[in-house]
Amino acid sequence: MSLRRVQVTDFRCLQSATLDLDPRFTLISGPNASGKTSLLEAMYVLGRGRSFRTRRLEHLIRQGTERFVVFGEVETPDRRISMGVEGSASGIRAKIDGSKASSLAELAVALPVQIIDPEIHHLIEEGPSRRRRFLDWGVFHLFHVRQFVAHWQRYHQALKQRNAALKSRQPRTLVTAWDHDLVSCGNLITDARAQYVALLTQQAEAIGRRLLGMELTLGYRYGWPRDQSLSEAVQQSWNHDQESGATQVGPHRAELSIRLNGLGVKDRISRGQQKLLAAALLMAQVKLFPEDAPVQPCLLLDDPAAELDDARLTGLIREVSTQSMQLIVTTLHGEFSALGAPGRRFRMDAGRVEAL
Repeated sequence: MSLRRVQVTDFRCLQSATLDLDPRFTLISGPNASGKTSLLEAMYVLGRGRSFRTRRLEHLIRQGTERFVVFGEVETPDRRISMGVEGSASGIRAKIDGSKASSLAELAVALPVQIIDPEIHHLIEEGPSRRRRFLDWGVFHLFHVRQFVAHWQRYHQALKQRNAALKSRQPRTLVTAWDHDLVSCGNLITDARAQYVALLTQQAEAIGRRLLGMELTLGYRYGWPRDQSLSEAVQQSWNHDQESGATQVGPHRAELSIRLNGLGVKDRISRGQQKLLAAALLMAQVKLFPEDAPVQPCLLLDDPAAELDDARLTGLIREVSTQSMQLIVTTLHGEFSALGAPGRRFRMDAGRVEAL
């Protein structure tokens, strides 16, 4: 139940790379700037249809070429799934078992992938949109995958059309024509997210205590006043919406609230603590992954020793080791004994990969 093979062509500094991966633990070593992170990024794109490092697709295409291709094979108890992603100036195209994917969400079903990298602190440090994406990935996998995607897509289509009508100063009747979909799908999204946060909290509190030695509490802010229904909030926000040219209430304005020892975490904790806190949230999310899913999560761990002292690194590795999932880890050194013996080893240098 894992990613068994990945082939990468013309992705960043990688001209061509093929890896047969271990279902439990694969270690990739090599010096800085050798392409290790780019290799993990390619695997992430295969499972998400986007990068964790940039929004600009052209940055992923190797200089002097016109497209990149990432191909993978995922093994389940019943069969082997082939999947591929191609990126070019015209956008991202994805295929599952040779057929065009109806949406990028199909990639996430076939290959649920998460990453802990040196920039993971952005989950804590940046704005609410990154935390909403984090929540939605978890909700997507835990609650009726395709139904949630349908509600999410319908909501954002209604939001896009409503905002366009507001921006062009259309009559109120044309703007509010989108309110029914906005409210009905918005309520479904909010209910699913709130239920997920309640479950996530149960796991995150214990992990936060172990990793940080502090009391971690989570909350969910709906994106509108709690003493109103979404329908009431949309109606009462009309004047504000008109002035700003955009819809000001709804789940697109929601936030995951994170507190340590009762205090908000933004600008209050160190970079190392931010990294451990974000890792605690990801580990809690992995623990919530359905046990009966045909494919379990693949965790990419990029240079875990970066910005962590020995004690914190030991705590993180101990937590990772308790999870039942596929691990693909990069390191500057040829060994990473804290996770035990890898089933497969690779060495990277100047964009080239070699099996050891």
